[in-house]
Amino acid sequence: MSKANLLDRRKVVSTLLADRNDVVAIGGLGASTNDMCAAGDHARNFYLWGGMGGAAMIGLGLALAQPKLPVLVITGDGEMLMGMGSLATIGLQRPPNLSIAVLDNEAYGETGGQTSHTSAAADLVGIAKACGIANSRAVTTMAEVGAFAKAVHDVSAGPRFANVKIDSASLERILPSRDGTYILNRIRGDLGFQPI
Repeated sequence: MSKANLLDRRKVVSTLLADRNDVVAIGGLGASTNDMCAAGDHARNFYLWGGMGGAAMIGLGLALAQPKLPVLVITGDGEMLMGMGSLATIGLQRPPNLSIAVLDNEAYGETGGQTSHTSAAADLVGIAKACGIANSRAVTTMAEVGAFAKAVHDVSAGPRFANVKIDSASLERILPSRDGTYILNRIRGDLGFQPI
């Protein structure tokens, strides 16, 4: 695909979260967390700091614990590559309320922009399908992003996986709180649970 056709990451994330209602969103390490905060900080945003490779598994845990709520993981290709084994566990558990959107710029943005494996041999959609996530697709248009965003609300037809090809623009960092206790207790409170 031509680099000129890649999607704007902030537009993708703001579209995914635009009509979120009761969606719980987990942001992977780095730019995806910044993008979520740029789209609007929210009590149901769970931001990862220092947990590279863990976004999909945290999403799985939340999806299993809250089966009536839509859970959306928004992460990057580097973070997903590091946590690739999580796709096998998700494929085995098959939580119908879990959606994963990978923002794939084919680069490791947090470590200097080195080319990632998705630019050549690694096919994340193929891997997700091979792990048992039948509803897996490549996303290259904003219309497809919008359709995926709507599907996230269906808590009976997942898990679903989208690999969204985005541009590699270096954007201003919009940083949410890095206070893990605050982030955890805020989401617990919004879900009706006591603080830890």
